[in-house]
Amino acid sequence: MLYHLLYPLHEAFGVFHVFKYITFRAFGATLTAMLFTLLLGGKYIRWLKHKQIGQSIRNVGPQSHLSKKGTPTMGGGLILSAIAISTLLWADLKNHYVWVSLFVMLGTGLIGWVDDYRKVVQKNSKGLTARQKLVSQTLVAVAAAAFLYVMRDTPPVLKFPFFKDWSLDLGVFFIPFSAFVIVGASNAVNLTDGLDGLAVGPTITTALTFATLAYCAGNFVIAEYLQIPFVSGSGELAIFLASVGASCLGFLWFNAYPAEVFMGDVGALALGGALGVAAVITKNEFLLVLCGGIFVVEAVSVMLQVISFKTTGKRIFKMAPIHHHFELKGWPEPKVIVRFWIISIMLALATLATLKLR
Repeated sequence: MLYHLLYPLHEAFGVFHVFKYITFRAFGATLTAMLFTLLLGGKYIRWLKHKQIGQSIRNVGPQSHLSKKGTPTMGGGLILSAIAISTLLWADLKNHYVWVSLFVMLGTGLIGWVDDYRKVVQKNSKGLTARQKLVSQTLVAVAAAAFLYVMRDTPPVLKFPFFKDWSLDLGVFFIPFSAFVIVGASNAVNLTDGLDGLAVGPTITTALTFATLAYCAGNFVIAEYLQIPFVSGSGELAIFLASVGASCLGFLWFNAYPAEVFMGDVGALALGGALGVAAVITKNEFLLVLCGGIFVVEAVSVMLQVISFKTTGKRIFKMAPIHHHFELKGWPEPKVIVRFWIISIMLALATLATLKLR
């Protein structure tokens, strides 16, 4: 919005020329999103408490978590509001990648909101069934993928990192593959959201890393120099992803151990969906696996646990997702969280290093 309002004034007032640059607007979106969450976070938490929107804790989980019962949840509503507002303020609203990303984020966020509402407000412990969640997420993801395929601005190819000339033309299979990436990322972040600030930390590092990747992919000169796929218009996603990272950073002020608020499914499903669609647009699906390695390990640990128990009757981990395994091994919760954050930072740096390995 500010881009469309203020940039046209640059011919009369040269200072407004800065609104042309994605980097300037990305920094503006970062500050906007962070200030939004920091300034409104306390009021939002008090409102959640007033409405008695508190977290329920499963008895089968670690006993140390029982003290968290009643902590305000659905804090993801604050995160999504900050992302949407800062993106709409600073991004080029004629760019359809911005709208697709917002659609996926808000669509998956709505699914999470319904699930949280049923659990917390209506006191329905089951919320949405796994099938209802998966079907709803798939519908959102397929709609976004089909739009991208029809627009043809995003090449329907799968690019392999480290190889500048290796690619696989997916054709119409781009739609189910992209939907799989988006749904997988959405659920992986949701599974990671089990400790105070655990999911937020890797989301920040992954979002900011992909903001860098999006900016590079959207700049022809940089993309050609780095020998990465050039996706015209994808640079605007840097503003959206910067808003994601900054909103999560502001939310971490309240979500850090011991958490004053949890993001709930409304936040976790939406943030994962946002990362997934960014990976699809920028042709970095494989790098999402690397950069979001924490999310991948969390999701795989659950799948392995289920498969092992159903086939052999034995569990691989003391409890899944894997962060609970380390808790039950005696690691204090803050140690699990910070160590996972450290690994996430290392994976983000490794992801950025691949830009020179082609």
